[in-house]
Amino acid sequence: MASNDYHFITHWYVDGTIDEVAEILSDALSLTRWWPAVYLEIKELRPGDENGVGRVIDLYTKGWLPYTLRWTFRVTESTYPYGFSLEAWGDFNGRGIWTLTQEGPQVHVIYDWKIRADKPLLRAFSFLFKPIFAANHHWAMAKGEESLWLELARRRAKTTAERDSVPLPPGPTSARPFVLLLAAVIIGGVTLLLIRLRNDR
Repeated sequence: MASNDYHFITHWYVDGTIDEVAEILSDALSLTRWWPAVYLEIKELRPGDENGVGRVIDLYTKGWLPYTLRWTFRVTESTYPYGFSLEAWGDFNGRGIWTLTQEGPQVHVIYDWKIRADKPLLRAFSFLFKPIFAANHHWAMAKGEESLWLELARRRAKTTAERDSVPLPPGPTSARPFVLLLAAVIIGGVTLLLIRLRNDR
């Protein structure tokens, strides 16, 4: 596997039914509203067929690190409400597979994401910062699970007051976490270099 190749498998467990969760996940244009920590802008370029196959979506996204990603996906297969597959290209290229399974009162959501990071920043520094870039993805998916719980609560609210009592989903981060992390990496690197130089004497 090349240093800029990534393979992530995420598991979410949320109370509800497959139909409820599938309705939310299949509505790509609503992602900026209920998952704003990651999805900043979304445009539909092509609607696809009655099952959504062939639908093309253009996205502008970010995680907790201060870089953004522009990419596009096309729905390649749908087994609604049990999931769908997509092909991605742009700042990264690859495929994603969403799978939904009812497990008692909960829905088990699996996202299998296999990509090659082609954004110049990610491609150039994956060999060094791959664990940090991976942590960025895990953070984004954790925010997605949290936001999905909140979206389900909003949709189930029976009154305006009940709906208004549901907290807003977490929003995008500022650059501060990355600055702190970068400082820690630099300090750690300098410390290791000094230790090595001392041991070489």
